[in-house]
Amino acid sequence: MQATGFKLFSFSGETKILHLTWFAFFLSFLVWFNHAPLLGAMRETFGLSDQQIKTLLILNVALTIPARIIIGMLVDAFGPRRIYSGLLFVSAFLCFGFAIADSYEQLALMRFLLGFAGAGFVIGIRMITEWYPAKQAGIAQGIYGGWGNFGSAGAALILPSLAVAFGGDDGWRYAIGSTGVLALIYSAVYFFSTSDTPKGSTYFKPKRNGALEITSPGDFFLYLVMNIPLYAALAVLAWKLSPANLGMLSEPVVDIIYAILLSLYIFQTIRIYQINGHVFKKPVPEIERYKFKQVAVLDLAYMVTFGSELAVVSMLPLFFQDTFDLSIVKAGLIASVFAGLNLVMRPAGGWISDKFGRKRSLVIIMAGLAVGYLLMSYIDAGWSVPAAVAVVIFCSIFVNAGNGAVFAVIPLVKRRLTGQIAGMAGAFGNVGGVAFLTVLSFVAPNVFFLVIGGAAVVVLVAVLFFLDEPEGHMTEVLPDGTVQMIKVS
Repeated sequence: MQATGFKLFSFSGETKILHLTWFAFFLSFLVWFNHAPLLGAMRETFGLSDQQIKTLLILNVALTIPARIIIGMLVDAFGPRRIYSGLLFVSAFLCFGFAIADSYEQLALMRFLLGFAGAGFVIGIRMITEWYPAKQAGIAQGIYGGWGNFGSAGAALILPSLAVAFGGDDGWRYAIGSTGVLALIYSAVYFFSTSDTPKGSTYFKPKRNGALEITSPGDFFLYLVMNIPLYAALAVLAWKLSPANLGMLSEPVVDIIYAILLSLYIFQTIRIYQINGHVFKKPVPEIERYKFKQVAVLDLAYMVTFGSELAVVSMLPLFFQDTFDLSIVKAGLIASVFAGLNLVMRPAGGWISDKFGRKRSLVIIMAGLAVGYLLMSYIDAGWSVPAAVAVVIFCSIFVNAGNGAVFAVIPLVKRRLTGQIAGMAGAFGNVGGVAFLTVLSFVAPNVFFLVIGGAAVVVLVAVLFFLDEPEGHMTEVLPDGTVQMIKVS
């Protein structure tokens, strides 16, 4: 790393920002996934059914879908320093609310709201983009994402033992509450220790707020199509809570939610046209253009890589606990391997993309991911635990490298829109989480893994035929008309 000018073992300049930001992300994920390794204890406390547990898993990733879109817009408009600090502050109190819940309904509501914490990832993407050049974008984003994403593995490693240390029936509550305390303290640390850009640099903001800017009529319609899964995932959640399934919401309430989602989609479509209608009247200057198909393919790729990680991390501790009759602590430790490899493989995926090409790397990684999930679909009680762990490690290598490879490309699409593009890709990650966890609620785990592998094959084809390798420069125009060229290859 030192040979390429990348300084990791330092705490000044851009490296200081990297370390402070990945730790903010770590805490946001620690809070977001603090429930997963403690589901067994919650099941005993509340007498939860399997369907109620699976619903909690879906609720946990649902709100993050719109939250990442909204946070992406706020980051582009107001800067990552203020938005990250604010997100950690709010998440801390939501965490406290989950820890003191005394009914399943309260538990479900607070778990849904805690999906807000998962939007933290988007903020750091813009922050790291401001501080690192394109030739180091992959590895810097990979370290940020990989080390921060370790928060979910950290929860699996630390919280079961912490709950046991606190002791009693409420040990899990104190363990979860402690993660909220950490987030609250660090919200102040991050605010007073960072800045949005290096001194003297320009923070490019969108020309208009409220929707992503696109640059051609074809991109306009593709944008509308790509918004549909974001609303469909929330509609699936409402259906899951309807009388036809868990019965947590009445039929009229579910119908109202459907109507609201449809109204929001129509409103967003109108807003998109208000911001981008000019593309139908006259061509956008070539210097301002970018290809939205890049965003669409990356959205789908992240839906499979991070979406599957969300789903698998949520269910894997209980899967090992039930399949191999392990204790909550042992199951949590073993399952932590899947997300834990993010620490190494997400940066590795970014570095591989920097070194060997963005598209080529993503193609190979998606192929490996498909094979990994195929192998996981064969795991059952007849396997030895070491063999099962070996397959989990193999699959995790490609899943986490894929996360890094996707976000090695995203900052190179359009600088001033990076927060929104990252937000949309991140939201698709959650769409994948909701979709795959919904599949899990209907099928056995082996079929669940097989479905993810099939989705990976579809995305592999999309990457192969529709993703362009970033080359040359992207341009940004300052308010005074000055053109700034930003190297992407």
